[in-house]
Amino acid sequence: MLHIVLFQPQIPPNTGNVGRLCAFTRSRLHLVHPLGFEITDKHLKRSGMDYWQSLDVHEHADWQAFRESPLAPKRLWLFTTRAERTLWEARFADGDGLVFGSETAGAPQWLHDEFGIERSLTIPKYDSDLRSLNLATSAGIATYEALRQLHS
Repeated sequence: MLHIVLFQPQIPPNTGNVGRLCAFTRSRLHLVHPLGFEITDKHLKRSGMDYWQSLDVHEHADWQAFRESPLAPKRLWLFTTRAERTLWEARFADGDGLVFGSETAGAPQWLHDEFGIERSLTIPKYDSDLRSLNLATSAGIATYEALRQLHS
């Protein structure tokens, strides 16, 4: 099982789409508070559609509560535009957690420091003038690369 970790997500449709991805891939979704919306938000439910009932989702009061949770993965990877290594350089394992920062602020510096260079990854981009991909798109790319490695 993979774990998808959204650190302080702000946009309900993105979280709903990531929830749908997690239900579809049987990955566990972790939501680290504070969230930029109520979990009952109609946009969240709409983007997750009827998959929300099939979702293995866990909310955590903050990063420390997530790290101390018995449900948290032991090994984590931070996806960030600031990383030097690409996801193609990582060797994912069953039970890994893929961490994504908020849509508006990304991951704070202290979180980058916690992961360091070895556990920070980026999705390759082919146009250096563009900033980043959408959160749900990034989570989809990373999840399927990890699953491809696990099932190869």
